[in-house]
Amino acid sequence: MKTEFNKNAIVYVFLIPILIHFFIFQLFPIGFSLVLTFMDWPVIGTPTFVGLENWKQFFQDKLAWKAIWVTIKFSVMYILPTMALGLVLALLIDSGRKASGIFKGIFFLPVVTSFVVISGIWAWLFKGTKEGFINGMFALIGLEPQLFLASSKQALWVLAALSIFKVCGSTMIYYFAGLQSIPGEYYEAARIDGANKWKTFWKITFPLLLPIHFYVGIITTIGSFQIFDSAYLLTGGGPNYATTTIVYYLYQEGFNSLRLGYASVLAYILFFIVFGLSLLQRKYLSKDVSYK
Repeated sequence: MKTEFNKNAIVYVFLIPILIHFFIFQLFPIGFSLVLTFMDWPVIGTPTFVGLENWKQFFQDKLAWKAIWVTIKFSVMYILPTMALGLVLALLIDSGRKASGIFKGIFFLPVVTSFVVISGIWAWLFKGTKEGFINGMFALIGLEPQLFLASSKQALWVLAALSIFKVCGSTMIYYFAGLQSIPGEYYEAARIDGANKWKTFWKITFPLLLPIHFYVGIITTIGSFQIFDSAYLLTGGGPNYATTTIVYYLYQEGFNSLRLGYASVLAYILFFIVFGLSLLQRKYLSKDVSYK
């Protein structure tokens, strides 16, 4: 027993920094945030115990519910298009065409590019004046200029398009890895049986990518509910709160209004929503895939 412990001692030593990091930067903030949900703490001053007042306030806060609704709408605009576009790009690369390497570079470039830089480009593209690139193109073909980021009906669509553009490259890589893992014998058998490309895709490729669908679905769902950067950089949550997502509202309450207790409640509400959706996705998408 002692010998076995000595053999693993070096492993325990290397685990110590990871465990320290986990307890200080992950477990402690989670627990401290839970305590803050029962406190009124404006950062400066002594925290005051208020019981369930912060939780009660959430259920009466119309702006918080609007922020959740905006986040859900954003998720609907974002999740399926991101997955579909990633799959299409992966299929394009996997087809073995000569330009597949170029596609890899073009569509993965936004993933490694700073969100601030891309947001700056997006702000110019969708500027709601004649100086904006898209409105300039509209003018050339005789279409009316659009407000885009200044419109409460269009701004969220622009943010969704920006997020899809930023993320679809990494989604493409996940699907491409999944396509590479499918045995070629299946496609050979399908060709012998006379199956066309469309039937081959629906009967072989799509079902065998189920683990990838599950993984990509989970990470895109979590990402959609954590959307903050684009709302902060491009619209500031406006116009008329049309792009105020739950994370942006949490930021406003915590760091602008200095209501850390209420912001912690919003953080836990966000956790419960994402956790529930992840359980649903696990139930309906997490299935074993056999190649035999």
